This record gives sequence, C-alpha cells and structure tokens, in this order.
Amino acid sequence: MPVSLTFCGAARTVTGSCLLFDHDGTRFLVDCGMFQGPKTLKALNHEPFPFDARGIDFVLLTHAHIDHSGLLPKLVKHGFRGRIHATPATTDLCSVMLPDSGHIQETEVEQLNRRNRRRFQAAPVEPIYTAADAERTIGAFSPIETGAWLKPGKGIRARWWNAGHMLGSASIEIEFAGPAPMRVIVSGDIGPDLGGLQPGAEGPAGVDHVICESTYGDEDRPTVTPEARRAELAKLVRWAAERQGPVLIPSFAVERAQEVVFDLVRLMQEGQVPRAMINIDSPLASRATRLFSRHAAEMTEGEAMRDALASPLVRHVQDANESRELARAEGFGIVLAGSGMCEAGRIRHHLKQHLHEANALVTLVGFQASGTLGRLLQDGATRVRIQGESFGVQARIATIQGYSGHADGPELGRWIEARAPVSGGVFLVHGEEEAIEGLAKRVEGRGIVTPDRVIRPVLDEVFALEPGVAPVRQPGRGRRGDAAGVGRPDWHNARAALLLGIEEAIERAPDDTTRAGLLDRLRRALEG
Repeated sequence: MPVSLTFCGAARTVTGSCLLFDHDGTRFLVDCGMFQGPKTLKALNHEPFPFDARGIDFVLLTHAHIDHSGLLPKLVKHGFRGRIHATPATTDLCSVMLPDSGHIQETEVEQLNRRNRRRFQAAPVEPIYTAADAERTIGAFSPIETGAWLKPGKGIRARWWNAGHMLGSASIEIEFAGPAPMRVIVSGDIGPDLGGLQPGAEGPAGVDHVICESTYGDEDRPTVTPEARRAELAKLVRWAAERQGPVLIPSFAVERAQEVVFDLVRLMQEGQVPRAMINIDSPLASRATRLFSRHAAEMTEGEAMRDALASPLVRHVQDANESRELARAEGFGIVLAGSGMCEAGRIRHHLKQHLHEANALVTLVGFQASGTLGRLLQDGATRVRIQGESFGVQARIATIQGYSGHADGPELGRWIEARAPVSGGVFLVHGEEEAIEGLAKRVEGRGIVTPDRVIRPVLDEVFALEPGVAPVRQPGRGRRGDAAGVGRPDWHNARAALLLGIEEAIERAPDDTTRAGLLDRLRRALEG
C-alpha cells in the first residue's frame, strides 16, 4: 500500500515546515511550523489546517525553531491529542520558545486591534494561539534520544540523526513496514561542515526517498573558520567603537544569539575589541541561554560556551521599559535583539531609533527571507517602513556569513549523496525557487537520481510513495492561496515600496509648486 505524503508547508519558501504522512490508517506529521516573511505568507498561519488536527496520531519534530515547531500549539488547540516526539534538547527549547511565541502573538494582536479601533477598521482579530495554549502543548512532548528507534504507530518506526544545525536538531529516518519496507529520510535543517557549535550532520545510507532542505542550495560560500568569523566581527565592532556608534545585531534567540555572545566575550577577553556590556535584549534568548548551559556537553567547545554565557560582560535585558531606555542610549554599545529577520520583537525599536545614524552598525548574522525587513536592509534599501512609519537608512548594514546554521549548496549536495543509493525520489523543500533550482542541478550533476525524480513540490501538493520507484503526483485536494507563488514578495511589499517612493519623490521636489503638481497627478490617478 503506497504512503501518501502532503507538503503542507516549506514548499518553495523557507518557512512553515509541515509534512503529512498517511500510512495504512495512521496519519502523522513531521514538523508543524509557522509561516514567516511576507504578510500574505504569514496569513496562512490564521487559515485552517489542510487536515483535521483531531485525526493526527502523532508528530515527529526535527528541531525547535519556530518555522518547524511554531504551529504545534494551534494543532493542540484544534484537537490534536497525540504525542510529539523530539530530542531532549528540542523538548527543553520548545518549553520556552512556544510559550514565548504565544505571548508575542497575544501582544501583537492586541496592538493590531488597538490600531484597527482607531481607524474604525475590521472586527477584532484573535491570536492563532495563546501562551496558555502553548503551555498545554509542552505536556504532549515525549523526549527520544538520538539514534534510538521509536515505534510511534502500527507498522512505523523512526530514529533521529544529528543534523548539526542547532542544539537538539535532527534529521528523521522513517521506516514503513510492508512486503518491501520503505525508508524515508527528512533532513530537517542541515548544519554547515565547519564553524558551528554542533558536530557535523549524519544520516543513513540506502534510502528510498529523501526530503531535503535547500535554504542555501544555490550558494557556494567560501569556507569561514571560527577564527576568520571572529576576525570579521572584530573589525565591525572596532568600526562602530571608533565612531561611537551602536552595534545592533538582529539575532535568532536560539543558537545564533549564544554563538555571537560567545565570540564577543572571547574577543573582549583577548583585547581585540573594546570591552563593553553585551546586552541580550530578548527574554527568550535569556531563557534559551540557560538551556544552552544545561546542554553544554552536547556542543563543541561546550565548557567554553558555558563560561562565556556566564561572563559579567553579558547583561540580560528583561523589562520592556529597560529595553526602550537601551534603545535611546547614545554612543558605543552592543545590543542583540530578536527577531533575526527584523520582522518582530525588540530589534524594531532599536532600528527605529538608530537606522538614520551614519555611525550605527547593523550586523546581520542569519538568513534573511525574501520580503522581510532584514532582507530589504541586506539588499541596500535606503528607506524602509517599520510598523507603519518610514525611516531613512544611513546606518552601515553588514552581513557575516560565518554564523549561518545552514549548509550551503555543495554541503547539501554531499549530504544527499551520502544517503545513496536513493531508489525513489529526492524532494527539495524549505528554499526559495533560486535556491531549489541551484540544489537540483547539484543533485542531477552527481547522478544521485535521474532529473525526473528531483521534485520541487508546491504548497499542499500530494504524492504517493512506494519503495524503489519514483514518487507519483496525486490529484489535488484543494490548495491554499497561490500555491506556486507562496513566499515571494507580495502586494504588502509593493505597497510599502510605493509609499516610500512617493515620500522620496515629494522630498526631492525642488519647490512647493512641483510638490503640488505631483500630488495632483497622484490624486487623479487614484480617481481614474
């Protein structure tokens, strides 16, 4: 009997990872992540699941990042009563990340409803789930050690392999019973070969089907050692210190923040940069830091990491008022704040305060998805909109690639090749279209499978899987939105760009007569 596989997320986009498997009456998910990026994409979080949550028997979770775990509380809220199987570190991290996500949603919905009331707009919006929903979800977790086989359902067993991406991250091997057993490997997110806190990614050989992320599938990044990465960070920090400007580091609260703090403390201890307080302006990052200390033995340089995180040079900013005071501070200082793509969290009020300053430094240390504020800054925008206000960008925007928790194209190609022989198909997910195409060429060039077996699924697409044969597309069950265009910049991005363009044109106009003429033409265009 074929296994049915539905791609409920991370199809031609880098967020919302969620795979639905259906085997002989058992239905389960691998991951249940939140969509992030353009507003049209994030709107999918509010839509009903493309399946009945009450009919899901269990969940296998690759790791704790919100784009892989962030809709688990919604799943529970809508009737899921099974177990969520994950590594012990992932279980611990989710215990702080999911309630934090619920709190953020409650706060942002409250702010949105307040703005809408002032504008006499729309009925009140409900949060996707609350912090209380997330707390209930933690009770459904069942820790499973890496390498141990688990039998979560009839005719199904699974085991977790280290993925090298972040603390607790794993690829999941799934074996389906039958006359000829079928083996599927889901990569989760694969870490780089060098430079991260985690040991290198592993996995089984000789599988039927591979489902692999492709975040950086089109990139061949130069090898960046930890020493070279720290040297680049040191140059940037010295640049800001010499100009008495702030160093703002939008950072993912888990792994990335701890890794950057580790490097900053080491640089200060070695005298390579001026000593300054390292402000972690993220309650979630502070809670995650305590968990990193608990799991230090699982990481490379774990003891050194534990010492760095406990350094008196590190300050945890908890109170929101204290955060706002920090944003108003002048002169040289270092702030790490969420979110990593500048789409939410406390980093936004730091950016609003300092983006216009030529002596300010914004250092991007993670992937910036298409359509996000972080991507706009990375791509050189001279003006951006944050929470409905426009801001000129005079700050220096820098990117350090050495902090990426994702493998690049050649590394992903080697990881897939190491799963050979692959007798079925290779699905490329969790990537933008250019990245997927780049990785597809690497897979085809290595001869892992024939080109027709390299598959780029779209949202909600369904396939039948059998051992040793190519996957077969199934008739559509109805897809959400523009399935092929999901994840691309949307009309919200276009509107923001238009409004910024209008403001710039008005400001550049040489006199009031020209401005009046421009506004009159715009008015006639809207009326006509």
